[in-house]
Amino acid sequence: MSEILVLYYSRSGNVAEMASLIARGIATVHGCTARIRTVPPVSTTVEAIEPEFPQSGPPFATLDDLRECDGLALGSPTRFGNMAAPLKYFIDSTSALWVSGSLIGKPAAVFTSTATLHGGQESTLLSMLLPLLHHGMIVLGIPYSETALGTTRTGGTPYGASHLCGQDGKLPITEEERQLCLALGKRLATTSELLKKS
Repeated sequence: MSEILVLYYSRSGNVAEMASLIARGIATVHGCTARIRTVPPVSTTVEAIEPEFPQSGPPFATLDDLRECDGLALGSPTRFGNMAAPLKYFIDSTSALWVSGSLIGKPAAVFTSTATLHGGQESTLLSMLLPLLHHGMIVLGIPYSETALGTTRTGGTPYGASHLCGQDGKLPITEEERQLCLALGKRLATTSELLKKS
């Protein structure tokens, strides 16, 4: 059984919805399951301590979640063309996994949500790939054989799944965006299974 970690940070719920769709795509591959995890927000108050468990939704991620996974889907809203600070803060804590080589050879993919069409979808996805490359992961995107990639007028890139949520964060996920999230999850799970057999 391959277990793919779907790790994300979401503020308004759009990235969380994408994570759920990617998990559904993972589940379409026989022998694969998704482990959904999130990260706590970063406090601006030094003394603030986040609870060990979130009040709702998936549990907070630990390094063991990364160590134990067979693949990784990493998601974040766009923050000035980059991943959000809470996710970056968690990724910055993974030095021990880098030293041990725990993530080398595992497949990985990324996803994001932006308020505007040119609000940094692609630069955010590319910035999220950088630490995964440093960890020696095998980076996957979305090939143009996915026809929704050529017809979308909102989100969707060859670098990973994306969603245009609008200035108020309330635009629903389009059919093309949904298809690309499912396809990314399926591709990640299929690649994980192939790598385990090789």
